Amino acid sequence: MASLRSLRPFSSSLRLPNPRSPPPSQTKSLLGFSSSTNNNLSLSLSSKFLSTTTTTTTTSRKLSTTAWFGKKSDSSTETSRPSNVQELFVYEMNERDRDSPAILKLSKKTDTTLSLGDLVPFTNKLYSGDLQKRFGITAGICVLIQHVPEKKGDRYEAIYSFYFGDYGHISVQGPYLTYEDTYLAVTGGSGIFEGVYGKVKLQQIIFPIKLFYTFYLKGIPDLPKELLGKPVEPSPTVEPAPAAKATEPHGVIRNFTN
Repeated sequence: MASLRSLRPFSSSLRLPNPRSPPPSQTKSLLGFSSSTNNNLSLSLSSKFLSTTTTTTTTSRKLSTTAWFGKKSDSSTETSRPSNVQELFVYEMNERDRDSPAILKLSKKTDTTLSLGDLVPFTNKLYSGDLQKRFGITAGICVLIQHVPEKKGDRYEAIYSFYFGDYGHISVQGPYLTYEDTYLAVTGGSGIFEGVYGKVKLQQIIFPIKLFYTFYLKGIPDLPKELLGKPVEPSPTVEPAPAAKATEPHGVIRNFTN
């Protein structure tokens, strides 16, 4: 097979065009771009991409910062609340006509002595500091925490509210001591007392018959004059004015809570 041996592999320099891909010159012609135009376009697109990426990153950082530190409007709202302290004086009196207080024995002791966990729901009448007007009532509950025999009294944790008719109410919480003065936190309110905070001093005059409170209120507009007035000095002999006690029209606030 001499003819076969004489054959040697060879590579052809002939290259056939791809019928699906136009030559480079046609590509440039079809797109209407020159090589320099392509370069400029690439640079322009790259610049726009970098600009967009930077803007997105900056916006993301701003959103993250806002989410982390909170909205500015919240802090501005907080600082816009009135911060001046307003004093409000009230008397709480148990006139023995409301079946108050009640005693719910929940402790394990069977004797009559109150013990840890016993509950004392109560509601009493509320008068102005000058004792000229009936404001409303108190309503709440005390949980006995500790009997203090050396002071002949008890320590309670109290949660209760002071109701002022159409004006709204104030809620308080904290230690209620039967043997000495104490302070409770003002936790909120409704009506003209919405958003209120501060504290209240509780003075036991005759436990649990007569008590005197001094509120130190913040976060609300000025109180109406009807709720204010020079308080009567607390003493065991204080009594509400006859018109207030009889709930006559000039001796009560509008729609007083009863």
